[in-house]
Amino acid sequence: MESFAQRYERLVSEGALTRDPAQEATIPEFKRIGTALAEPVKKGWFKKAPEAPKGLYLWGGVGRGKSMLMDLFVETLDVPSRRVHFHAFMQEIHAGMHKARAEGVEDALAPVAKAVIDNVRLLAFDEMQITDITDAMIVGRLFEALFAAGVVVITTSNRVPDDLYKDGLNRQLFLPFISILKERMVVHEMVSPTDYRQNRLAGNPSYFTPANEEARAQIDAVWSDLTGNAGAPLTLIVNKREVEIPSFHNGVARASFYDLCGRALGPADYLALAGAARVLVLENIPELGRSNFNEAKRFVTLIDALYEAGVQLICSAAAKPEYLYIEGEGTFEFERTASRLREMQSEGWG
Repeated sequence: MESFAQRYERLVSEGALTRDPAQEATIPEFKRIGTALAEPVKKGWFKKAPEAPKGLYLWGGVGRGKSMLMDLFVETLDVPSRRVHFHAFMQEIHAGMHKARAEGVEDALAPVAKAVIDNVRLLAFDEMQITDITDAMIVGRLFEALFAAGVVVITTSNRVPDDLYKDGLNRQLFLPFISILKERMVVHEMVSPTDYRQNRLAGNPSYFTPANEEARAQIDAVWSDLTGNAGAPLTLIVNKREVEIPSFHNGVARASFYDLCGRALGPADYLALAGAARVLVLENIPELGRSNFNEAKRFVTLIDALYEAGVQLICSAAAKPEYLYIEGEGTFEFERTASRLREMQSEGWG
C-alpha cells in the first residue's frame, strides 16, 4: 500500500495537486503517526503493547488543504480508522447517550466511549470547534477516555486550541481539556498564502438568477466540483434542539431557502450553521414581501450570520439582490441585505 508521502508525491506528479510547502511540512507528522500505527499490537500476559503516538491537531486558515491531507492519510492506513465531521460525530455521541439514559445507565457516556474505542485505533475529525456548553463538557471526558485507551486522534480546525469555545459559557470548566489536548496531540499550524477553496470559486458566478433548471444545473456543477457529490445530512445541536442541514461535506453545506428560512429558526441556529460551514449553497430564494414576511426576516438574519462569519455563499434566486424585496414592510431594511449579497459575490470575498 502507498504511504501518505508516496501518495502525495504521486498526486502532485499527476497534476491532481499543486505542490505546497505548507502541505509538505505536515508529511513528517503523518509519517510519525503512520509508522507507530503500523506496529503490531502485541497480545498476551507479558507483552506490552506499543505506546500510542501523539495525535495531530492541524489548524490554519480556510481552504489550505487540511481536510484533503487528513483524508489522504486515512486512505493510506491499514488499521481500523474512521474519518468523520466533528459536528456529525458529536450528534452520534448525543444519540448514544440518550439511548444509554433510556436504558437506565448511570454514566451514559461510558458505553458510548467504549463503543468507539472497541472499533477504531484512529479517529480523524474534520473541522473541530465547540459552540455549545453541553458539547464542551462531553468532549473533555470523551477525549480523556479515547487517549487513555490508546486511540489516536487527528483533527482539523480553523482555530488554535486555546481559542476553542472562546468566550463560551463557563469556559473555565473547559480549560483542562485544552491542556490535555495540547499534551496528547502535536499542534501544527498550516501557514500557506493560498486558499485553494477560494481559488476554485474565483472568477466563477456565485449568484444564479432566475432560479430555473439552468440555475439548478449550474448549482449542481458547483456542488460536484466542491464535494464530488459526497454530501450527507448533518444535524447540528443548538440549545438542545436539532437543526438538520440536508447535505454537507468537508465544510460545504447545501440547503434550500425553505429548509433554512421556512422553519422557525433563529440567530443561534444560523450562527451554528455559519460555524460549521465555510461555503453555503442555498437554492431557490423566492421574491420576498408581505406574503412571506417571516421567511424574509429569517433570511435577513441568515445573511447577517453568514456575512459576519465570512462564509462564501453560492445561491439561486428569483431575482437580483436589489429586486428580491420590492414591496411591503421591511424594504428599507432589506437594502443592507441586498448590499451584503452583492459584496458576497465579489472577488476575494470570505
